[in-house]
Amino acid sequence: MAAITLTLLLPGKSVAVQSWTFESEQTIRVGRAADNDVVLYSAVVSRHHLELRREEEAWVAINLGANGTYMEAEMVEKLVLKDGMVLRLASSGPKIQIRLQSELSTLEQELAQQDSSPTGPGEEQKSSRLHPGDSKETIIN
Repeated sequence: MAAITLTLLLPGKSVAVQSWTFESEQTIRVGRAADNDVVLYSAVVSRHHLELRREEEAWVAINLGANGTYMEAEMVEKLVLKDGMVLRLASSGPKIQIRLQSELSTLEQELAQQDSSPTGPGEEQKSSRLHPGDSKETIIN
């Protein structure tokens, strides 16, 4: 498994607000505290609310939040993630869609981008990957 992308969805809709892609991390933490990989400012999100761990060939979500983590309105403590799954932090909190990408599909996507890239020789194509210094914080009302 090469990459995981977390997409914050607009409350009440399935419209993407912000996305974070992680390629080599083994553990990703989500919560209100600044030391998380994904920081979400919401009153119902705990300082350290959710941990995503790469375990063997799968990603697993582990609830750390006092207000719980939900999948289809059912509270979960530990859950094996599947591509396209949507998790909610707290019963009324923000929704995060999970996109899992295999190493093969990552390579295929990069090759397709190179083939259709509008950039000329020596020009860089802008990446949507999270790099050190990029903003990882989102305020949710």
